[in-house]
Amino acid sequence: MEEFALSALVGVIALVLGAFLGYAVLGLAARDMRRRANEAAELVREQAESRAREIELDAQRGAIQYREEIDEELREQRQEATRVERRLEQREESLERRAEGMERSEQSIRDRARDLEQREDTLRQETADFDTERGRLRDELERIAGMTADEGRDLLLARLDDELREESARRVRTMEAATRAEADMKSRKILATVMQRMTSEVTAEATVSVVPIPSDDLKGRIIGREGRNIRAFEAATGCDLLIDDTPEVVTVVGFEPVRREIARVALARLVQDGRIQPSRIEEAVSKATEEVERMVLEAGEQALVDAEVATLHPEVVKTLGKLRFRYSYGQNQLRHCVETSWLAVALAHEMGADVETVRIGGLLHDLGKAVDREMEGTHAALGAEIARRFGVDGEIVHCIAAHHEEIQPETTEALIVIIADAMSGSRPGARRDSIEQYVKRLEALEAVANSFDGVDQSFAIQAGREVRVLVQPERVDDLAATRLARDVSKKIEETLQYPGQIKVTVVRETRATSVAR
Repeated sequence: MEEFALSALVGVIALVLGAFLGYAVLGLAARDMRRRANEAAELVREQAESRAREIELDAQRGAIQYREEIDEELREQRQEATRVERRLEQREESLERRAEGMERSEQSIRDRARDLEQREDTLRQETADFDTERGRLRDELERIAGMTADEGRDLLLARLDDELREESARRVRTMEAATRAEADMKSRKILATVMQRMTSEVTAEATVSVVPIPSDDLKGRIIGREGRNIRAFEAATGCDLLIDDTPEVVTVVGFEPVRREIARVALARLVQDGRIQPSRIEEAVSKATEEVERMVLEAGEQALVDAEVATLHPEVVKTLGKLRFRYSYGQNQLRHCVETSWLAVALAHEMGADVETVRIGGLLHDLGKAVDREMEGTHAALGAEIARRFGVDGEIVHCIAAHHEEIQPETTEALIVIIADAMSGSRPGARRDSIEQYVKRLEALEAVANSFDGVDQSFAIQAGREVRVLVQPERVDDLAATRLARDVSKKIEETLQYPGQIKVTVVRETRATSVAR
């Protein structure tokens, strides 16, 4: 028991000693940790103080720099304010000087206004005196003349009116005579120059297509059994065959010239071949159509070569070539177009106009005649539409549309084409005219002249190129005769169609007769 108690006591003592030693070790460790913590805290505090000092220094430097920038900006603002103040002072001085000048001007104006008022008063007084004196003189003149001022004024104006009317009529006649003489001389010179440059044969081909045959026996074969051959031929070509008693001749009748030419060529082939039957007719017409189309194209291209035109749209050339088979009063229309182009070019050279425009405008001016029997409209409008559709220049299109003055010609080139067309169609021998149409044209000219008041008689002379109008002298004076000539010519232009130009001459004759007994 004692040993157990001793052992227990020793254990307790050892436990106490161990606890004491452990507490001592823990205390030493705690002191070491506190020491280290204090050292770390001291280091952090020193670093924080150093960073704070650096931040404070940076803030001081920034504040100093900002203060310097503010001071510099303030200096600049003070300088700008000084400059503005100086400009304002200068403006104030200028305004003061202007104000002084305006005051002086106002004073001068006031002085002038007073002078004007004084002058106006003087003028009013003088005007009143003048009116009084004029009234006295007018009364005295009316008493001496035995008429009022209004009556004298009317008499003077009537005399002046008569004198001015006579003088104006005299001057108009003088100017017209001088202008007519000068224009006639210049026009004769230009036309003579142009005509000397161009000569062409007179065309007189007939418009009827005639096919010769070797013998009259072929007429029956052309007609065929019960007329089947002639019916097939007319159906294929659109033309009629005229077979009569004329020996060795068959006439092709057709309204459209190209179709008539196709029919003529086809019939010539059939006559040459000798085999005339419906199947052969269709074959001959087909080949004739190809041949005529080739002839049309060649004719159009040759016309371009003759007129010295470089190039045109193929459809325009083809349409132009159709005019080879078109005639007007015996004149071939394709040759007429080429001739018009030549004349227009010569006139353009003389007058200083655009040569290329009138060259092509003259060549294409009758283009619409190739289609006017197939389409509705005048040949001038149709030709202009075809040219416009295929890209021809607008000035050339205007020449085509205006060559019969269906629209007003607006350019010199259009007027030149009109003149060249008239020259080509109206020159002697260019076209044939029937006696009936010739007489009708003369009667129409005389009827237009006789429709005016004061006309006694009228005569169409020089093949309708001139109209002589005899007036009643007691109803038409010299001035009215001049106006009458203009009115008659204007009405002829508006109502009649004619080639070239027509001269209107008004004759006023006064006869005095006395009998000696």
